[in-house]
Amino acid sequence: MWRFLAQRYGHVSYERVLSGPGLADLYRFLYWEALSPSLPSPASDSIPTPDSSLTPAEITKKALDGICPLCTETLELFVKILGAEAGNLALRTLAYGGIYLGGGIPPKILPKLQEDGFMEAFLAKGRLRELLSQIPIYVILNERTPLLGAARLAAAAGCPPA
Repeated sequence: MWRFLAQRYGHVSYERVLSGPGLADLYRFLYWEALSPSLPSPASDSIPTPDSSLTPAEITKKALDGICPLCTETLELFVKILGAEAGNLALRTLAYGGIYLGGGIPPKILPKLQEDGFMEAFLAKGRLRELLSQIPIYVILNERTPLLGAARLAAAAGCPPA
C-alpha cells in the first residue's frame, strides 16, 4: 500500500491516508491489488474501479450497510490504520487521560470503531500492550467541539464575545 501511494504522491503520511481522500485511495489500492497484473501503474490516475465515482461518504455507507465487499474491506483497513496510529500517538505522548478521535470520519464510522479491528491495531505494540490497555479512547460526537474550545481559549485570554 505504501508503494502504491508513494508512486502517486511521493510522500505518504498517516494524515494523507486517514482522511476522506485517503479512504478513496485505499479503495483504489485494494481494487488495484486484486487485479494488478491487468491494471496500469499505481501512479496512473486512470485506475478503473468497480465504481470509480464513489465518494468517501458513499464508500463508508456501502461498507456500513454491508452491500459492497470492497467498501467493507476498505473501511476495515482504514479503521486498522487509524487504530495503529492512535496507538502510536498514545505511546508518543503517554496520553493517560485518553485519546480523543475527532473530525468528520470517526463519528460516522463509530460501529466499525467498536469492532475488534481498531482495538487490536491500537494495542498491537508488543510489550507496551498492557500500558495501552489502560488508555481510554473517546470519539468526539459534538461537531461544535472545536468552536467551543476556541471560545473557551478566547474567553481565558480576555477576548470579549463578538
